[in-house]
Amino acid sequence: MLASVWWVWLSAALGLATLEVIVPGYIFLGFAIGAALVGLLLLIVPIASMPLILVIFAALSLGAYLAMRRVFGRPGQTPKIWERDIND
Repeated sequence: MLASVWWVWLSAALGLATLEVIVPGYIFLGFAIGAALVGLLLLIVPIASMPLILVIFAALSLGAYLAMRRVFGRPGQTPKIWERDIND
């Protein structure tokens, strides 16, 4: 199956990283990191089970997203509340 080949996942990671540059916001970067890690994992250990590969991809993408949120998040994680309008 093509989805269990390592270079497909690394190509998907490159495509998702490129998409992140076009549409910023750290949305696709977590998926790109997850796909790259799955590609590297498949390069080392061949896994034939597609559901297992997708579970690993989902877990690694979630972990990458949470790690980026911790690293790139604002201190305190509270949104800025505007008290008055600039036009007042």
